[in-house]
Amino acid sequence: MKARLIAVGERAPDWVATGYAEYAKRLSHWLPLELHEVTPGRRGKGLDPARAMADEGARVLAALPKGALVVAMDGRGKAYSSEALAERLEAWRHQGRDLAFLIGGPEGHAPEIEQAADERWSLGPLTLPHMLVRLLVAEQLYRAASLLANHPYHRA
Repeated sequence: MKARLIAVGERAPDWVATGYAEYAKRLSHWLPLELHEVTPGRRGKGLDPARAMADEGARVLAALPKGALVVAMDGRGKAYSSEALAERLEAWRHQGRDLAFLIGGPEGHAPEIEQAADERWSLGPLTLPHMLVRLLVAEQLYRAASLLANHPYHRA
């Protein structure tokens, strides 16, 4: 099983890219995690944000691996404790499908993405910068995988 993190936005700050790379490396033998950046839709004065969101949605859908279980990162989704996320990861593994985690743009996910999502995962009620969400998803997946492997990383 492999995972792809499909994120709207490009050129993460160095501290985000470094942190993400560290957790993706640590995670690689349990769950290879590939980052796929999607060009944001054009926004600005006189431009339609709905059009930008639709453009992003089309690019995200095009980046989905065939047959992948799609998990949209969404503040209205299911929030997990670390232990519950580990159980969810184990359930995903048993399905035998690759995973795709989706991070939307400033307005969230396009309706087509919400329809394509098999599940929604929330990192909590806070509004987080989307670049930071990349790092948090990678760390939380690593924590969940380490729990399943009885690795000492997680200390509750």
